[in-house]
Amino acid sequence: MPAGAGSFEQRAEQLKTLASDVVVPVEQHRFRSNAALRAKLKQVVDAGGEELMLHRADAPLASGRSDLLQKPKPEADAEAVVVGHQPGKGRFAGMLGALEVQTPGGVRFQLGTGFSEAQRRDPPPVGATVTYRYRHVTPAGKPRFASSLRSVDEF
Repeated sequence: MPAGAGSFEQRAEQLKTLASDVVVPVEQHRFRSNAALRAKLKQVVDAGGEELMLHRADAPLASGRSDLLQKPKPEADAEAVVVGHQPGKGRFAGMLGALEVQTPGGVRFQLGTGFSEAQRRDPPPVGATVTYRYRHVTPAGKPRFASSLRSVDEF
């Protein structure tokens, strides 16, 4: 209800009064625990969805990015072996830009985010195993939105 007045909860209730064959309000849920939220997120992802959108019930209407709306997304993690280094550019010139890594299944990709400046100055060597997190896998088996978590040696 972009032109609606009141809090998110009040606008969601107003929207129910306009329900028709054309206007179908999205079901809203309240979660009493993080475990309940994670269970619902898993259910949505297992059904083919990507994320949930969390609104504060008392939130006024706000356009643009805001802390009043959050989107938790599922993440998985996995390990890969470093097979090469790509040089950094711009502010990372002279440092690591990205690691070239290979999964146990033979999939190669570049891992270029999630590193501290110290890690960029002294990256894991070729042959090291690194742990990365990601959200999805492409049809070719490459992780999407991959980000470095740590080198296995950093435990």
